[in-house]
Amino acid sequence: MGAENSKHAVLKQKAIHEGQEFAGIFLYLAFFFCAVVTNQRLLLNNQQIPYFSYGAALINAAVIAKVILIGEYARLGRRQETRPLLLVALYKAFLFSLLVLAFHIVEEVIKLIVHGERIFAALHHLRMDLLLSHCVVVFCTFIPLFAFRELQRVLGEESFRGLLFGTGAISKSNVGGATDFSAHSTSVPPVKPQVSPAKDKNHGEI
Repeated sequence: MGAENSKHAVLKQKAIHEGQEFAGIFLYLAFFFCAVVTNQRLLLNNQQIPYFSYGAALINAAVIAKVILIGEYARLGRRQETRPLLLVALYKAFLFSLLVLAFHIVEEVIKLIVHGERIFAALHHLRMDLLLSHCVVVFCTFIPLFAFRELQRVLGEESFRGLLFGTGAISKSNVGGATDFSAHSTSVPPVKPQVSPAKDKNHGEI
């Protein structure tokens, strides 16, 4: 019974952690995608962009957030994590943008097949220009997202949240450690001049 309870507790904690990860990514993507829809509505003077587009943006954000979590579970981009954080963030943003592009291509093909088209005709009718433009927007959105996630990976979740939400524990401890190190490293004991015995003897004779 104790082992089963501990297993259920671990599964519950894992589910809560995954839910928090999904919620954070979803809110970030939903903000950017809704901002893109709002920009399109303003440019077109509220024409040809219905309010339903906001719902589609939220659904798209949820789907892409799930795709990101699946890609992380599949350990995509883990081999590059020894490189500088900026390069790792750019690499993962590009890699996951390709993953999202592939997902959207499969999605559009399935839609066309459901509407009665054959697979080759569906591939021919794909609007690759729209998919690529959407992929560019996703890539630009992914860069700060993965930069924050890589910073969280290096610092640890608790340290990252403390630094992000302003508890001050990280900065004070780091500054304290840095000052201690600098104090230990710069403190040099004074060197006393050594006088040779010959000189002492000479001075004694004089």
